[in-house]
Amino acid sequence: MSTNNTPSPSADRPSQQPDRADGFDDDYVFPRHYLPEVMQDDSKTPLVLVACGSFSPITYLHLRMFEMAQDHFKERNEYELLAGYYSPVSDAYMKEGLAKAKHRVKMCTLAVETTSDWLMVDSWEPRQTTYQRTAVVLDHFDHELNVVGGGIRTKSGEQRKIRIMLLAGGDLIASFGHPGVWAPKDLHHIVGHYGSVIIERTGTDVFGFLLSHDILYQHRMNVTVIKQLIHNDISSTKIRLFVKRGMSIKYLLPNPVIDYIHEHGLYLPSPPAPSSSASSTSTDEPSAS
Repeated sequence: MSTNNTPSPSADRPSQQPDRADGFDDDYVFPRHYLPEVMQDDSKTPLVLVACGSFSPITYLHLRMFEMAQDHFKERNEYELLAGYYSPVSDAYMKEGLAKAKHRVKMCTLAVETTSDWLMVDSWEPRQTTYQRTAVVLDHFDHELNVVGGGIRTKSGEQRKIRIMLLAGGDLIASFGHPGVWAPKDLHHIVGHYGSVIIERTGTDVFGFLLSHDILYQHRMNVTVIKQLIHNDISSTKIRLFVKRGMSIKYLLPNPVIDYIHEHGLYLPSPPAPSSSASSTSTDEPSAS
């Protein structure tokens, strides 16, 4: 595990009781139903992976990322992968094409309920009324798993702290180099204190980027890069465009998610603009992925 002593931004973390956001009519409960109570191999380090993102909508690529990571760690002796979590961003992210948080949480939940016995969806981040930095989200998981939950019990009966890592695609790690997008202290905390598992996507050179980025290179031993053996470039952006154009999205995401999109009319074209008498306002927003 990392011995990096970078100060934690956890002091910035909001209260563990999230703000009630529009659309959530239930109380927040951290999901633990797939977390094992006892480790299988005491010689390994217990690990939980967290994927942060829009998931608007969740696709088979988002599901495959966890499966590829599971295969990777099965072949190695360092970590025992316990579970994986999706943490969708809140509505405060204000990203183009972002469905309401309640819809994205439900779509993620439908996807994992029908396809997985080890993946869960945490609704703490999407319930927030303000944008939560990834470093703060990982601190939230650390708090729930290791402070509230006390880590995990080994076969010998002792409690062991769970290691948390960010699971992401190569496109996200490339954004680490965009000026002004990520605060240096957050990058040190995310990669140095926690660590990252990167699924290399078509057209991305993760190793080359690690070499060129000072902070990532400093913490390169905390970055695990996994190559796709079968390239999968399903994009949420293209899914939304297909829906908008009335095209089929079957076999690109789980059927229950497709049904939910159609049932709630998500990603359909915007209604025609009112007459020219109404002034138009444009806003600059980051491109959706």
